[in-house]
Amino acid sequence: MKACIRDAALMMVAVSTAVTLAACGAGGSNDSVGGDPPTIGLLLPDATTARWETQDRPLLEKEIEKLCADCQVEHANAKNDVALQQEQMDSMITKGVDAIVLVAVDARSLGPAVTKADQAGIPVISYDRMAQGPIAGYVSFDGEEVGRLQGGALLKAMGDDPDSGDDRQIVMMNGDPSDPNAVSFKKGALSVLQGKVKIGKAFDTLQWRTENANTNMSGAISALGAGNIHGVYAANDGLAAGSISALRANKVSPLPPVTGQDAELGAVRRILAGDQYMTVYKPFAPEAAGGAALAVAAARDENLDRVADDKVTADDGKLVPAVMLAPVSVTVDNIKDTVVKDGVYTVQQVCVPQLEAACAKAGLT
Repeated sequence: MKACIRDAALMMVAVSTAVTLAACGAGGSNDSVGGDPPTIGLLLPDATTARWETQDRPLLEKEIEKLCADCQVEHANAKNDVALQQEQMDSMITKGVDAIVLVAVDARSLGPAVTKADQAGIPVISYDRMAQGPIAGYVSFDGEEVGRLQGGALLKAMGDDPDSGDDRQIVMMNGDPSDPNAVSFKKGALSVLQGKVKIGKAFDTLQWRTENANTNMSGAISALGAGNIHGVYAANDGLAAGSISALRANKVSPLPPVTGQDAELGAVRRILAGDQYMTVYKPFAPEAAGGAALAVAAARDENLDRVADDKVTADDGKLVPAVMLAPVSVTVDNIKDTVVKDGVYTVQQVCVPQLEAACAKAGLT
């Protein structure tokens, strides 16, 4: 009789253990044990740049769900408003979220909020651009390499003649200097362009706004002359769109080559149409996967080194786990093998009726 009781007890323990293990997520931990499911805050900077809401947000949410089925994601967009993003950070801290994925509107201004989160025991994963303060992890691309790709492509489009020197004149439409990435892009681009072209005008475009780029480019055309702009370094696709619009409004023809970044759908179409020369594609899926892995590990209070192969120096001087990825230059010649192959866009999305001939020429039909 005692043996039967013992065997029954052992069976109950085994069944209980099996149920417990079955309830665990892929990471081998039961997220719900001992309290509510983990909550991850996702704070995006603006809706001006299409990628944040159309690519990064859905991909991050999908990847977080894969790794942690019962994790909750609290999302907010700062709409380019520093004060609003500071309020959103405060709200996440008050709610007691388990981790925050932050794309800072202004890296320096968000530093105190990052410090406050750290003091509250909430790890902050800096996504795509480095935020100041004691971040727990970082995922992004090599910003200087982005600039080098843009600068190199611009030289190629203009005819990379090492003896031409200052005969060729460009306009530099840089990003917002409050974004550390913009500083890196410019540094990388200048390392390629300086000494090979004359920089006729250079602008720092506040808040990465398309309309600001348009205004700046109109001013550059007035100052330099419509026929004296041989290339445009635009730090991203929104700035490229604003620059191209101003060039067209001022009847600049043919259009000079214009760079870009983010592989926005409009930019891919402009490349096919011949209005924009290139864009830099920073594969969204791997970045989102890296950000999600860091966020879930942080929310579970796990060691981030298990999901991060790299290290970067944070603003406070400490080395933090990082996922660093390689950017890709996209021109009309490799649209099919990059953004289409990766499933970012379908041929049907890219090849609107007016681009039918261009798509056929690019092998997209």
